[in-house]
Parts: sequence; structure tokens; C-alpha cells
Amino acid sequence: MTRARSLATESVPAQGEPIPTSFAQRYCASPPNALKMDSITSAASVVAAGLAVGLAAIGPGIGQGSASQGAVEGIARQPEAEGKIRGTLLLSLAFMESLTIYGLVVALVLLFANPFAG
Repeated sequence: MTRARSLATESVPAQGEPIPTSFAQRYCASPPNALKMDSITSAASVVAAGLAVGLAAIGPGIGQGSASQGAVEGIARQPEAEGKIRGTLLLSLAFMESLTIYGLVVALVLLFANPFAG
């Protein structure tokens, strides 16, 4: 019997009824015997997530400031090149902001899908 057919024929417990152990083990996100993180690993993950977001914001923030400064100076020196400078600036700002998003992704992985939990 295929998995889809067994899901369709298996009875789901009604509200208020106790859930059978086999049902919980098959269909819950975390089985009852899932490994738990110890407190040191959990605390270190939270600190590392904060550092990841903080450091990932500092670098691109400084880079965006200096890029904007250079663009404003360039536009002040050559106003006729404003269109090219602005387009290049916006593209480089988008790339710099993606680095911050990578730091956010690392922080979210450390908080919610921790590879060090096992």
C-alpha cells in the first residue's frame, strides 16, 4: 500500500481524543524522543546569531556610506554623468545589502535550524 493510500485510509483522532503514539511519531514535526539542545549550545547560538546580524550590518553599512559619498562627489564634479553614476550606485548598494541578508540568514539558521543541536 502506498503512503498516500495509507494516509487516506487511516483514521485521524477526533478533537479531545488521545493521539496514538504511532500517529504522533509519523506525523509530528518533532518526534517525542527528539534530541534537545543543552543550555550552553543554545546560549552560544543566540550570541552567535546576534554577532552574525551585527557584523553583517556593520560592514555593508560602512561600504554603503563610502559608496554614497563617492557618488555624491562624482556627481558634484561631473553633473552630466549623474545618470550613469546613480545607476551604478544603486546596483552596488543592492549588492552590499545582499551581504546583510546573508548575515540574517545565518542568524535564522542558528536560531531555528541549528546544525549544532545534535
